[in-house]
Amino acid sequence: MTPFGDAVRELRARRGVTQKQMAEAIGVSPAYLSALEHGRRGKPSFDFLQRVAGYFHIIWDDAEAFFDIAERSDPRVVIDTIGLPSAHTAFANRLSRSIGMLDENAIGELEAVLAQHVKR
Repeated sequence: MTPFGDAVRELRARRGVTQKQMAEAIGVSPAYLSALEHGRRGKPSFDFLQRVAGYFHIIWDDAEAFFDIAERSDPRVVIDTIGLPSAHTAFANRLSRSIGMLDENAIGELEAVLAQHVKR
C-alpha cells in the first residue's frame, strides 16, 4: 500500500466512483489503477496526476498536497549512503530489513524524530 493509493481509494469512495468508471474517464486501464491503489506500481506520472486532479476537481492547495502524497508514494525506495559515515549505512540497512515489522506507533515515533531533527 502507498499513501497515494490510499488517497485515491478514499477519493473514489467519497464520490461513489468505481475503479472501472474512474479508469475509463481518465484514460487508463482498471488494472493499472488497481495496481497503483495497491502499491504494485511506482510513482505515477505528472500527466496522470493532473488527470486525476481534474477528474475529482482538486484545485490549488489540495492539488499541491495530492501531488506531494504521490511524491512520497514510490514503493521501491533506494537510500544512497555513499559518502556518509558507516553508522548511516548500517542504520539504512537495518531499517530496510525491519520496516515490515514496525507497527503504526513505531512509524509515528520515527516520523516525530525525523520532524524534530531534519528540515525539509
